[in-house]
Amino acid sequence: MKTSRIWLGSCFVALAAVAAAAPDWILLGERNVTDRLDHDVITVTAERGEFSAVKLEVRRHAVDFHRFVINFANGDKQVIQVRKTIPAGGESRTVDLDGGRRTIQSIEFWYDAHTVAGKVGLVRALGLR
Repeated sequence: MKTSRIWLGSCFVALAAVAAAAPDWILLGERNVTDRLDHDVITVTAERGEFSAVKLEVRRHAVDFHRFVINFANGDKQVIQVRKTIPAGGESRTVDLDGGRRTIQSIEFWYDAHTVAGKVGLVRALGLR
């Protein structure tokens, strides 16, 4: 009995350490996507703060990404060529922001959605502090 308590306590400590080490991604915004458009924008409000990296998540239906552009509050831009199909439930690679921590104004993305008959995919932008 005492051994199982020690083992259980050790597991809890190990899980807590892993959770503490995992990055904390923050939702910056999301857009529904269909096969009717090929360009969209996620606006990020300045009160969200500064971020060091971003990634895109895809839900419901796969999306072929061509590129995305991160527009910063100071007017700078960072263009990321993707040219990759991200399946539903998948995500883009993590993109470190040029110049370190920056305030993001918006994220534009060009894509082809794998949707038909009015079905909708979802693209979510996530930021890492």
